[in-house]
Amino acid sequence: MAEKIVQTAGRQALGEFAPEFAHFNDDVLFGENWNNQDIDLKTRSLLTVITLMAQGITDSSLRFHIVNAKNHGVTRKEIAAAITHAAFYAGWPKAWATFNIAKDVYAE
Repeated sequence: MAEKIVQTAGRQALGEFAPEFAHFNDDVLFGENWNNQDIDLKTRSLLTVITLMAQGITDSSLRFHIVNAKNHGVTRKEIAAAITHAAFYAGWPKAWATFNIAKDVYAE
């Protein structure tokens, strides 16, 4: 059985203010989607990093997902290759921003 993803960040950050959003974040996005066995966690993590990069999202959520990718077995070489590949489709400045975060994460 693969590792079970459990998320509580939605409830911790928004539980009282936006309980329905917190439910969807913790129970559906991370609870159901991330625990779906059709894609392994390493691949799912890498896809998430590249999707966030493609949208230009370089806030704490990208850092969280790069750490998550590292924790699920994505190597420094793999993350670098994926970001480089996606740079041609998503944009060079987005890749630079993502590399700046990834370098820090993989130096830890």
